[in-house]
Amino acid sequence: MAFYHRMGEVPQKRHTTFYKPDGELYREQVMGTKGFSGIQSILYHHNPPTQVRETRKYADVRLELVEQADLKHQHFKTFDLPPGGDPIFGRRYLLGNSDVVMGVCSPTEPMDYFYRNADGDEVVFVHEGEGELQTIFGTIAYRPGDYLVIPIGTTYRIVPAVQSRFLVIESQNEIVAPKRYRNEHGQLLEHSPFCERDIRVPEKLVTHVESGDFEVRVKRQSVVYSYFFDFHPFDVVGWDGYLYPYALSIHDFEPITGRIHQPPPVHQTFAGQNFVICSFVPRLYDYHPQAIPAPYYHSNVESDEVLYYVDGNFMSRKGVYEGSITLHPMGIPHGPHPGKVEASIGKKETKELAVMLDTFQPLYVTKEALAVEDEAYMSSWLPSE
Repeated sequence: MAFYHRMGEVPQKRHTTFYKPDGELYREQVMGTKGFSGIQSILYHHNPPTQVRETRKYADVRLELVEQADLKHQHFKTFDLPPGGDPIFGRRYLLGNSDVVMGVCSPTEPMDYFYRNADGDEVVFVHEGEGELQTIFGTIAYRPGDYLVIPIGTTYRIVPAVQSRFLVIESQNEIVAPKRYRNEHGQLLEHSPFCERDIRVPEKLVTHVESGDFEVRVKRQSVVYSYFFDFHPFDVVGWDGYLYPYALSIHDFEPITGRIHQPPPVHQTFAGQNFVICSFVPRLYDYHPQAIPAPYYHSNVESDEVLYYVDGNFMSRKGVYEGSITLHPMGIPHGPHPGKVEASIGKKETKELAVMLDTFQPLYVTKEALAVEDEAYMSSWLPSE
């Protein structure tokens, strides 16, 4: 979400001398996207960020995607995956393609290192739990319902205060607000379902000056490398610009409703390259006297639709649960389960809460996803006997 923000101490003019109290220079770092033509921020460090003591390969994290024998709707019960690992290496990836991957994480171990994704932006949706997203730009407290948007190249760690559960979407490019919500200056327009007041930027900047042994793990082209520093990576005394992490709560997304059923684009929250992220939130139903609130049957002829069920009773589905992920692939129609259309008529509102990922290139599933698949899902549209 590109609007100017500033934290800590910065000099009056960029690219000019800026001294510590002891007379030594702070080290200026320009961090930007698309070379020097995208959004950027300028950070001021106690130490040169290039001062690396040691580097080595840590792990290959390429996904093991599977070619499937048939084309079908699928349902994955993510709560059947056991918790474990830390907020990065505890991620269980379920779906992916060359643009984006989706996974879940319920960590039980702390991060004793820092992490940087150099492949693209991330969105971490907080299903359960509270804690902090600690970054080089400062700290954001998280709570259930938060989307944590972490730009490419951001050094960070996630520190849960209580047991947490996350949905993770990792892009190979930037994740932004949809263009139709913004004017030519980037400001969110009046018809946008959220505005800048809903964006939570880093709340505090804590500058660390301690020496020691600090590891930053950097992912690049699906390989993770370890970088070791003699100083804490959060040594920034101040920064300003348009590039930084932020939080947006799904509970601050204002639904767009109408007299008849509104199509999924009204729920769009973020846009990536060849995918969108949408939020289904509690809302009033359609108010035409003959309206059918349940969605019509439709064919995804050019997109795969993924729904992650967070809470409530999803009006068009049966047999899905909290933490369920459904995949409705392009090429075959999908829609309400038997009885759901009739049951929706005359209803006034829905209490559902879900996150949707629509991709415009086919998604592949992983072996981990198949391990928690509900094999009966494709036949769940058959009439009940």
